[in-house]
Amino acid sequence: MIDSTDAHTKADEKPGRFQRFHERFMVEERVLSAAAKRNLFITGAVLIVAGLVGFFVVLDSILESDDLSYIDAPVEHWLESGRDGWLTTLMIILSIVFGPIAMPIIILVTTVAWGILAKHAWRPILLAGGMILGVIVVQLLAPIIARDRPPADEMMIGYDPTSSFPSGHVMGVADFLFIGTYLVFSRHRRPVITTLAFVVAAFVVLLTAACRIYLGYHWATDAVGSIMLSLVVLGIVIIVDTWRTVRVGSPEEVAESDRRPEAWGRNER
Repeated sequence: MIDSTDAHTKADEKPGRFQRFHERFMVEERVLSAAAKRNLFITGAVLIVAGLVGFFVVLDSILESDDLSYIDAPVEHWLESGRDGWLTTLMIILSIVFGPIAMPIIILVTTVAWGILAKHAWRPILLAGGMILGVIVVQLLAPIIARDRPPADEMMIGYDPTSSFPSGHVMGVADFLFIGTYLVFSRHRRPVITTLAFVVAAFVVLLTAACRIYLGYHWATDAVGSIMLSLVVLGIVIIVDTWRTVRVGSPEEVAESDRRPEAWGRNER
């Protein structure tokens, strides 16, 4: 005869469907030393502070029409002076690819494909969450700051009546590339490769910023302020990811983890 208390205990101990899903697809663990974990938290905090300080410095310059805002006209004139047929075509293509129509599709395809191929959802969800946070920030700040764009006759592919600061194009690309680069290469054991990946990401972000200025839709300080905000979002993602996934291990466990092949998002436990 089965004791009813034991039966209830076993039923209570059996994980539910949501718990099984969570443990299989959402729980990711990586073993690092205490110093490495602390450094990740410090990096995230530094990015948040530096990004906020940089953003408010740019914002103050814009509101007061001084300091950094003095670079806007010279940068715009310099890019406009180099306009050429092939370069304009390239800039228009970049603007469309990283624009409000194509970019959400790219993000959706990337996150879904990543989740399916890796059979794990934590990092794709974190990427999508960071992107959504960036969109919310732009949508909240742009109408409040209400900065005018460059003159309408300088806009090369149609008039845009929305506010200029911060730039949704630049911040969207920066969020996608910076967060994506961190989520992929933070698990890589070779710092040189991680550094090169961030250099490439930064180059594409700067190219996107130049594209928007070249086509007449943004000032240089719009791009700088947007990149600063993206650093804040990246810092938040690093802190959340570190808090959620990093377990401090013994020197032996850390060494064993270093010898493992990359899991690319699978549950390593």
